[in-house]
Amino acid sequence: MQISFESLETPALTKAHLAELLFEQIGLNKRESKDMVDAFFDLVIDSLIAGEDVKISGFGNFQIRTKAARPGRNPRTGELIPIDARRVATFHASHKLKALIQGDTDEDEGVETVGR
Repeated sequence: MQISFESLETPALTKAHLAELLFEQIGLNKRESKDMVDAFFDLVIDSLIAGEDVKISGFGNFQIRTKAARPGRNPRTGELIPIDARRVATFHASHKLKALIQGDTDEDEGVETVGR
């Protein structure tokens, strides 16, 4: 199945746009479409909060990385400011996604594309 993005008015793909595309092209009603998109992102968020990696085949990996505390500097004043340790979410695109973005057709076989 191939989903077309021609109905999008803005260049950014939003959760609302995803729900609208599910409604238009898959046939779900608007409420089911919104609930499905919300449920998907809630599952991704909950998994990341729990410290689990999220791997989406053909798309990429979301991971939580712990950054250590470090000294920082206010660029305006030069004053040293401590930066606390924190957890950050990172995304690494899959080789297939990178190839598709670069237009490498050798990697396209067996990969369902969106908007192509």
